[in-house]
Amino acid sequence: MTEQKKTGWLQRLTQGLSRTSQTLTESVTQVFQQKEALDDAALEELEDLLVESDLGPQISATIAAKMAQQKFSSAKDANAVRSALAEALADELVGHEGTFDPLSGPKPYVVLFVGVNGSGKTTTLGKIAAKLTKSGAKVLIVAGDTFRAAAVEQLKVWSERAGADFMGRKTGADAAGLAYDSFVKAKEEGYDVVLIDTAGRLQNKQALMDELLKVVRVIKKVDPEAPHETLLVLDATVGRNALSQEQIFGRQAFVSGLVMTKLDGTARGGILIPIAKASDAPIKLIGVGEDIEDLHAFKARDFARSMVGLEPLSDKE
Repeated sequence: MTEQKKTGWLQRLTQGLSRTSQTLTESVTQVFQQKEALDDAALEELEDLLVESDLGPQISATIAAKMAQQKFSSAKDANAVRSALAEALADELVGHEGTFDPLSGPKPYVVLFVGVNGSGKTTTLGKIAAKLTKSGAKVLIVAGDTFRAAAVEQLKVWSERAGADFMGRKTGADAAGLAYDSFVKAKEEGYDVVLIDTAGRLQNKQALMDELLKVVRVIKKVDPEAPHETLLVLDATVGRNALSQEQIFGRQAFVSGLVMTKLDGTARGGILIPIAKASDAPIKLIGVGEDIEDLHAFKARDFARSMVGLEPLSDKE
């Protein structure tokens, strides 16, 4: 990545998280402006503010305790407060980063996308396809959500935009059969990556999980190691509902990585932290906008600093 592109992403990250940082830091800074040392009442107020930012009670208590130990030269030094808060947030996230690099694995590399309808799953798949084809990869997009005609059409548009090939079937077709045929086609025709969308209906959770597990089973008939990646896409704007979605999918769908989308459209970006800590899978990608460049690798310390409105350090290193 060039310095210009890297800096551009970090700027977009900070700008995208501006609603979260404003909500979080204004309230927290106000607590510290009242007094330099936190008494029990101020500490409780700080915890409440962190909980309201969707960090959850346990994480909020941990961060508040760390902040209570800080000694600032001036209670009005907002940047010092923000820096300390960023470090406390980063401490909760370090160790929950993951790497998404489909071109470094076996070919064809099969990626399964799971998540509820409206989470940004289809768009995330399209953005990844565009990045891969731009790097010269031969990519096959598979419209495995055969129950929603709109999802199929959206992926067709993305395949054209990305220069990727497309495979789909009529509404109501067997998703597992489509996944199997697409993998066989990819092996025979020398594709680098296969990106498979899946249904996200939660009206009947068990039926959805049964369908996903069937897709996984038939893929394994072609290659026991596949799918090589299963990405769970979560929408940050739904707050703690995203945490329950992680619990539903993460425990049954063999999720290997998380993608958090729409961080630019919410003041509740703090939800990423309890999700990261609750999940067995690392956070691999985050999205802060509609453009292809707005989907990027997750870096804990960059995210934490952007979350409090500070410039990430990566562009200074």
